[in-house]
Amino acid sequence: MFSNTSEVEIQFGDCDPAGIVYYPNYFRFFDNATAALLSAAFKMHKRHWIAHHGIVGIPMVDTGAKFSRPSRFGDVVEIRSEITDLGRSSFGVRHSLFNEGEIAIEAHEKRVWVGRDPQDSEKIISLPIPDDVRAALG
Repeated sequence: MFSNTSEVEIQFGDCDPAGIVYYPNYFRFFDNATAALLSAAFKMHKRHWIAHHGIVGIPMVDTGAKFSRPSRFGDVVEIRSEITDLGRSSFGVRHSLFNEGEIAIEAHEKRVWVGRDPQDSEKIISLPIPDDVRAALG
């Protein structure tokens, strides 16, 4: 399935008082890596593929991570992201974060392709993943 690699330079503000990345920031990195993965697959920026497909977004419904090694201010890490499965309206993503060539974090996400509920525009509903999206990600 489709994969993409991103680089992130760890900033001072990403770190806790101990000087290591505060763990919720990794999930922000992974969210950006998922957007980069889909942008590479669709060959357009996230704001364009959201508009192009008429969706609200791709909210996360499950996530988790295994932390093996810390990262610090100034480190440049590599995030390898790949699609792991495609459901009717959901898809899985695996992120492997490397620091100096060594695995530091392994994470997973389950995301859902969603649009506005036609009965109530304040709500979202899952939508089937279109065939062209499946082709690009599969």
